[in-house]
Amino acid sequence: QVQLVESGGGLVQAGGSLRLSCAASGGTFSWYTMGWFRQPPGKAREFVASIRASGGSTFYADSVKSRFTISRDNAKYTVYLQMNSLKPEDTAVYYCATSRDGRTWSSGYWGQGTQVTVSS
Repeated sequence: QVQLVESGGGLVQAGGSLRLSCAASGGTFSWYTMGWFRQPPGKAREFVASIRASGGSTFYADSVKSRFTISRDNAKYTVYLQMNSLKPEDTAVYYCATSRDGRTWSSGYWGQGTQVTVSS
């Protein structure tokens, strides 16, 4: 059983930056591809970014490419999401999640989410 706890959300003005963290416990962190997802108000949850277990490969949604950076520290069991040049449309609850194959997320572990609000 893996527990994931997100932190670092908050209120920021457009153009600002935030760094989200997701701390894992209870499992072998280095087994998993880690991902960030978000759910904007009134919308479905969507993929943001993912990083392979070794940290060698990263993937991004087109909407965040060049603005967001995902990274991980396997020694600290933590994955990060650096968010720059934030826009009001980035407002959402952000979740981290695990995947064993890098494609299937629904059967993985999920955190409780952290709210990010970007004001215009």
